[in-house]
Amino acid sequence: MPHRIDKVEHLIKEEISLIFLYKLQDKFQFSSFGLITIISVKVSPDLKVAKVYLSVLEKDKREAALEKIKSASGYIRSELASRIRIKFVPELKFFIDDTLDYVEKIEGLIKKIHENDNKGNE
Repeated sequence: MPHRIDKVEHLIKEEISLIFLYKLQDKFQFSSFGLITIISVKVSPDLKVAKVYLSVLEKDKREAALEKIKSASGYIRSELASRIRIKFVPELKFFIDDTLDYVEKIEGLIKKIHENDNKGNE
């Protein structure tokens, strides 16, 4: 079963990425939000819900982009249904993936610690 879920997650991620690239840019004016990337998809064990994690390059536009994506989720799901062959197309829930922000913050803290260490050794 887990192998099937992995395959479905990968397929949904790939297809939603293509939908964002070719369908949403014009229809919903997504180009104003800059680069939007699908980071990962996590599907529930019963395949009824898919959590889609995405990244928006411009930090100040993340919330607006997420709201716009949520408003287009019905359209995205219907596009997905026409592209993949599974018994039930999962409900799509979209979230901002802030993992990269967290990594950036940790790297900044480590850099600051090393700068302080170097100052102490002088």
